[in-house]
Amino acid sequence: MLTKKQHQLLIYIHDCLEKHGVSPSFDEMKEALDLKSKSGIHRLITGLTERGFIRRLPHRARALEILRLPDDILPKAKTGKPASSVPFALNLVKGDFQGKGRQAKTPILDDDAGDGSISLPLYGQIAAGTPIEALSDPTNFVSVPAGMIGGGKHYCLEVSGDSMIDAGIHDGDTVIICESQTAENGKIVVALIDDGEVTLKRLRRKGGSIALEAANPAYETRIFGPDQVKVQGQLVGLFRQY
Repeated sequence: MLTKKQHQLLIYIHDCLEKHGVSPSFDEMKEALDLKSKSGIHRLITGLTERGFIRRLPHRARALEILRLPDDILPKAKTGKPASSVPFALNLVKGDFQGKGRQAKTPILDDDAGDGSISLPLYGQIAAGTPIEALSDPTNFVSVPAGMIGGGKHYCLEVSGDSMIDAGIHDGDTVIICESQTAENGKIVVALIDDGEVTLKRLRRKGGSIALEAANPAYETRIFGPDQVKVQGQLVGLFRQY
């Protein structure tokens, strides 16, 4: 059963695909549903994906496919059958991952190639040097080996800069991030600074302060107050192209 907002978004996406042949942008969806932030749209899309109403098409921006519609709206699909009767499958990556002190979650991700790979949203570039503007919308989707993914929600970022090079993270690498609002000392995290800048650094807590450490002696450690830094996720893997 869909929430009211999920229902509204699904119908809006369907109408845009019917009229324009392309799914709407996150900004267009946010405006259409009168939401304050695009993060709300991301949550709604995730919910619709989990329930098997839509799927994201990998390696393409603004690419959503309607798999079925609510029972109260039954347009004819290409098969000539009502859209709600067109068969579909939930793309689940099942796992038995148990982290200490938290309940494991199973990522709901696409396996379009059928080769054990899954599609994760790519949220653009993240600075491994000077922080850049905070990221929100996926610019694309990338295929990642399923074995690299554990429990929880994941996304990818492209590294820009060399401040983490001594940790094996190079300019141009794609890092895999597990969403999290907390992290232990010494973990490499996506850190949101003052709600406006985001960077990839090693997290250290020192008394009432938070230090974001680079892995390159050319960069200084930056110190912030406890309310200035929010953890957005932890590094769990990376891959690069040669």
